[in-house]
Amino acid sequence: MNILVWHVHGSWLTSFVQGPHTFLVPVTADRGPDGLGRARTWQWPANVRELTPDRLRQADIDLMVLQRPHETDLARRWTGRRPGIDVPAVYVEHNSPHETPVDTRHPLADRHDITLVHVTHFNHLMWDNGRAPTTVIEHGIIDPGHRWTGQERRAAVVVNEPLRRGRTTGTDLLPRFADWAPLDVFGMRTDTLADRLGLPPERCRARDLPQAELHAAMARCRLYLHPVRWTSLGLSLLEAMFLGMPVVALATTEVREAVPDGAGVVSNRFDVLRDAVRGFLADAEDARTAGEAARAAVRARYGERRFRDDWERLIKEVTR
Repeated sequence: MNILVWHVHGSWLTSFVQGPHTFLVPVTADRGPDGLGRARTWQWPANVRELTPDRLRQADIDLMVLQRPHETDLARRWTGRRPGIDVPAVYVEHNSPHETPVDTRHPLADRHDITLVHVTHFNHLMWDNGRAPTTVIEHGIIDPGHRWTGQERRAAVVVNEPLRRGRTTGTDLLPRFADWAPLDVFGMRTDTLADRLGLPPERCRARDLPQAELHAAMARCRLYLHPVRWTSLGLSLLEAMFLGMPVVALATTEVREAVPDGAGVVSNRFDVLRDAVRGFLADAEDARTAGEAARAAVRARYGERRFRDDWERLIKEVTR
């Protein structure tokens, strides 16, 4: 089966393209947002093929996987076929509603011919899905292995563009957290973060690393800190749990579902979060035990095999 899908979220797509199909990924000369082509920092199998818009028009396409509102029109223009009408289509919604958590109508809410796939049950609940057929397929992560050493008494935080995203990703909370533990902040455009927040470099260390180096560097930190107020369930949180890292996180969106008791501490109380961070820094054995529980929980719920099985069932359903 030939599946058209745009390279939008590299981590999610890395798991998705492990399936048994041929994945057609649009590529443009400038490799802009609509034509990134194959990943350069993730390892994708050979069944992921780059096709230019001209070649897409001649390609056999059995299913379109959309991820952004404008892709319905983009698919029509680049392939000459209408998603959901001429070719079966699904739309993967990666995000929680941003404008308002209860009154945001999904862009596909008036469509009945494209299945809307949410990545968390929280998102499914909060979006106004209208008459669109909906389902939930939770994230699936390729297991990077148990790598936690916790040798550095620091807290790992993963966020791309923290200054732009601000309160959404809890950037304003980092000075408070930096009082409790020195931070390693991993992600793109983090290089000026400490200076902008007025923090000494040793309390807020920027780590913009290639994907191949990220997991090993995270795993050297004693714990994973998730200060995010309002986004979908972060893949970095799940990856940290796969690494065997204990978690300290805000109790927002889907986090409470993903991090069970014993795998860390999830709370919206600063005193509880503070004590958890300081406790893991002080007691490496406690951190190890919580990290092992986190790894067991995430492997059971967010494994790659379950993710692929869920997608295979949906693909068969929408293309039959």
